[in-house]
Amino acid sequence: MSESLRARLRAAPKSPLAVATDDRLGRHDKASTVAHSQANVERLAVLQNRLWGEHRRSVLLVLQGLDAAGKDGTIRHVFSGVNPQGCRVTSFKAPRDDEAAHDFLWRVHLACPRAGEIGIFNRSHYEDVVTTSVLGTIDADERAARYRIIRHFEHLLVSQGTALVKVFLHISKSEQRDRLQARVDDPEKRWKFNPADLDTRRRWDDYQRLYGEAIASTSTDEAPWFVVPADHKWVRNDAVSGLMVEVLEAMDPVLPPDAPGIAGTVVE
Repeated sequence: MSESLRARLRAAPKSPLAVATDDRLGRHDKASTVAHSQANVERLAVLQNRLWGEHRRSVLLVLQGLDAAGKDGTIRHVFSGVNPQGCRVTSFKAPRDDEAAHDFLWRVHLACPRAGEIGIFNRSHYEDVVTTSVLGTIDADERAARYRIIRHFEHLLVSQGTALVKVFLHISKSEQRDRLQARVDDPEKRWKFNPADLDTRRRWDDYQRLYGEAIASTSTDEAPWFVVPADHKWVRNDAVSGLMVEVLEAMDPVLPPDAPGIAGTVVE
């Protein structure tokens, strides 16, 4: 594909979720796509090593999606080759009492990557806009205010050297049903199933509408949203790994210079 993944997957301004969830992004052969995805994983390991060595900038991958969209699986695949020292995953659940006693971005800012790191958010501050709206704990005015705060917050991160990669894993309602049922049917996966997921599923249209609004309201040139078709796991993995490689290639992290006189040294 001559067009960059970033250009192809960037959320449309007015209808960001008007994307076919089963789109294969031009890759119709699963075996070759899996091989391409693995090449991305290997390239990402090299680029992450350079970012860690440079120790000056960072990358934050924000993964959002409805239940069973594949956030865990994406993380396992895409970051299977990186150095754990320079990679940190944070999963956001309902705020604890101490977190709820602060502003809604307090716990999020604490989890942002340090210089040299790749940070991964499994869910994120967008839960504090979308889920809270569905549950009725914030109203439309507060939601609009939080959009503005998030745009300023993400501008701060970017201005201080953090590249944001915001990805919405877009699945169909039927695919979600199949994945949730698979969790129930498999004793090794049953622990991941929460009966509350069914309550969320009943509000499918509300979540779709509010995620579309959130993405449209916070996708900026410096912190764009990317919508990844996620019905096919192998397409999803290739797309997200490719996005990460493109972003890091554009950053072009540089290893620190060799210590004087080290070239040609023979270790005995």
